[in-house]
Formats: sequence, structure tokens, C-alpha cells
Amino acid sequence: MTEASQGKSRSNERLSLAVLQAENQRLRNRLEAMLNEARLNQEKMRRFDQLERKVIGAASLAALIDTLLIEYKSLFELDAVTLALVDPLYEVGRVLGDSKHMAEGLLFLDSDVELQSLYAGTGQPQLAGFDEVPAFLFEDAPSGLASVALLPLLHHGRFIGSLNLGSRDAQRFVAGSSTDFLERLAALVAVCLDSALATERLKLAGLTDVLTGVHNRRYFESRCLEEVLAARRNGQPLVCMFIDVDHFKKLNDTLGHQAGDEVLRYVANLVKVQLRGSDVVARYGGEECVVLLPATPGLAGLETAERIRRIVSAQSVPARVREAVRVTISIGVAMLLLPEEGDAAVLAADMIARADKALYEAKESGRNRVVMASEP
Repeated sequence: MTEASQGKSRSNERLSLAVLQAENQRLRNRLEAMLNEARLNQEKMRRFDQLERKVIGAASLAALIDTLLIEYKSLFELDAVTLALVDPLYEVGRVLGDSKHMAEGLLFLDSDVELQSLYAGTGQPQLAGFDEVPAFLFEDAPSGLASVALLPLLHHGRFIGSLNLGSRDAQRFVAGSSTDFLERLAALVAVCLDSALATERLKLAGLTDVLTGVHNRRYFESRCLEEVLAARRNGQPLVCMFIDVDHFKKLNDTLGHQAGDEVLRYVANLVKVQLRGSDVVARYGGEECVVLLPATPGLAGLETAERIRRIVSAQSVPARVREAVRVTISIGVAMLLLPEEGDAAVLAADMIARADKALYEAKESGRNRVVMASEP
């Protein structure tokens, strides 16, 4: 073999070796990429499993919403998470309001019309640029969002809401990408939300007065003890009011029990709309309602009672009778007394008894008035 031939052969060998090394490097890179993707998928599965356990194990509707809006955002390093719930009767809002809970990112929809239009009947998650989706889903979201994932929450074929994820990374949610994990999560969240709301309905049914729609005595007694403990712990004042419809027996005898029921419903709701979300109103029995005003000084409690009395006396109850029904109420007000020591149940009972006694004094002194209980 000539020297030229030998040189050409060595050159070919080096070229073949270089090609082989390049191919090996390409295969190694591809293998490394596949391993990285597998590790990322494994980590994603671990986090999804962790989230699913928290969603399933949520102890209440409020805890479930916290898991979705707070823990999901942190766990998956998202820049925004919102939850839009179809709540035409503000049922969810009342439940969360009573638990003093209102999460950031929680939205309420009057109907599912917007969701029907958004998902175009497909019921499938949508991945898109931020500017391609309705702005109302991210009303209070931080600026700079670039891509979003919208998860329809369907239960028994009806929309109950939409879980919405936002990222500043434009490549985080890209149309055409796989949505298997998101579909699975959406289905689980929908079932858990429906179940949590059903549980809350049962709780409310047992703690709500059927006639007036406000809380019942059982709820009041439990909540009263909680508020007394909180007042003693925080050193905050607490006011209790007893409210009684004047001459209620005469009204029943004259206009009938149906008109009496309508009066009780109307008065209870007039009282309710004059209170804060943290206040409590309950039907105590017969024509009596009881109110708790946490973190309220005595003077402010008297002013609230007087405002309620004036509003009720100025209204005509829309009872189904020929003549307009006008009623007045009497109110007894008492403040919680906080000695250095004392059983919370005894303190609560004393406050209630003094408010009840003040109510009796209001009725004995002419009705349609407010009386403040004197301290012993």
C-alpha cells in the first residue's frame, strides 16, 4: 500500500471515529434528556400525589379552597392561581363568610354561562397565552402573566367552576401540550368540591332555623361559648342583644299564624342585614332573636340596637293580609363581664341572663325601646 493510500486510510478511520464519537455523544445527550424528563415527570407525579392527598383529606370547604389557592401555587411554583365557582344563590359565599374565611383568588359566578362559552362544551383543560383568556378569571392576579391553564370543574355533566393557573413563563402552558395530569386533577377537585359543599349544607341544615333562615339556638350556644373564650383571650369586649317582637301573641290571634310567621321571617332578616359578617343572629325561641356583637364596646352595641329598633318600627311587613302589618321590637343589651377568673360557660350564661332581664325591663317600661343591662 502506497504512502498516499495509507494516509487516506488513516484519514477515513479518524473520520469514522469522529462520526462514531459524535453519534455516541448525541445518544448520550438524548439519553440524559430522557432521564431528565423521566426525573421531572417523577417529581411532578410526586407533587401531584402530594396535592391529591391534601385535596382528598381537606377537613372542610375552606380548607379545600386554601389547598387549591395557596398550597397548589407554592407546590408547583405558579405565579397565580384563581378559583371561579358557580354560586348563583351565594351559598358558598355564606358558608365561607360564616367561617370568617375569604381566600384571595376566589371568584363567584352568577351562572355557568360564561364557563359554557369559555370551554365551548368540550370540558377539556385549555392552555393558552394570558392575553387569549377572559380577564375576569385573573382579576387580582400579579402583572406579567404570560401563559395560563384553565381547568373546567365538571360534576355530573354540569359546570361547578374553573380552576385557573397562571405563569410568567410563556412556555409553561403551551397549546397542544399534554394535559393528562390537569384533567385528572380537575376531575378530582370537582368531586371534592361538590362533596365538601354537600357536607356544609348538612351542617347548616342542623344549625339553621327552618322558619326564619337565621341560625338556631343550638348554633348560638356553641358560638357564644367560642366568642366568650375569644373575648377573654384577646381582651376584647362582647355584646349580647335579646330582641322580642312586641305584642306578638295578639298579632297571631288577630291575623293568624301565617302572618305571624311572615313577621318573624321579615324581622329576622332586617336584623341580619344590619350586622357585620362577624356578628351572629339566631332565633332563640318563639318570637325572640339573640345577637352577638364581637369586639364591640357597650356604647356601639347600644347604637346598633337602637338603629335596628328604628328600622323595624319604620317598616311595613309584606304579610299576605289585607292591611299593612307594622310591628315594633324591644331589645335588651348586655356586655360580657370579664373577671380575672371564671368558667367561660358561666360567663356566657350570665351575659345572656342579663340581656334577657334587660329585655324584660324594656317590655315592662312600654316596649319599642332599648334597655342596657346594669352591671352587678
